[in-house]
Amino acid sequence: MLGVRVLVVEDERHLADAIARGLRRQGLAVDVAYDGNTGHEMAFVTRYDVVVLDRDLPGMHGDQLCAELVRSGQLTRVLMLTASGSVAERVEGLSLGADDYLPKPFAFDELVARVHALGRRATPVTPPVLRAADLELDPAKRTVTRAGTLIDLTNKEFGVLEELLRARGGVVSTEELLERVWDANTDPFTTIVRVTMRTLRMKIGLPALIETLVGAGYRIPLAGQEPEA
Repeated sequence: MLGVRVLVVEDERHLADAIARGLRRQGLAVDVAYDGNTGHEMAFVTRYDVVVLDRDLPGMHGDQLCAELVRSGQLTRVLMLTASGSVAERVEGLSLGADDYLPKPFAFDELVARVHALGRRATPVTPPVLRAADLELDPAKRTVTRAGTLIDLTNKEFGVLEELLRARGGVVSTEELLERVWDANTDPFTTIVRVTMRTLRMKIGLPALIETLVGAGYRIPLAGQEPEA
């Protein structure tokens, strides 16, 4: 699943970093906080699809952070982690508003599956297959075709194209692409979006579908939508 942003809030640094590395290998954009206060600040500055939240955190407790996320009304989904796997602990965690609960130690494949499931619930409903002219992107199968011919894209190219198609003719800025497809560690002055856009356009081919709006960003116009002057 591309275009999903995850915040890992976990004070065991080696575990937090391992979770982040593994999720990034799945094509997700992942940020990390090592205490509750930092996690709270990040969660309310950036809109995350999923927060992987350790319950016993220094600073703000995980229970409080979970409760505040729920009260905020954000679409963010919370996967709570805890060292205790008792039924009572699980019920208490879910009663706070957590969407899912995973006791430590856990199998990483299970964590990935749960994050993917929560990410789908956090993302507004879109057509199962995204289309523009003769270009089709299938998020579930992670395939892109043009005029029936399969196009081989990198994870980042796929993520950029998916964000443009989901915008349904709207303009997507470079900053938004960095936030949704990359992560907070990416240099905001990097040329990585421009480079990725160039290779993406080459792979998609002609006639060109992606417009550049100087000073604003990029878009794929809908049928009948007037090009920008």
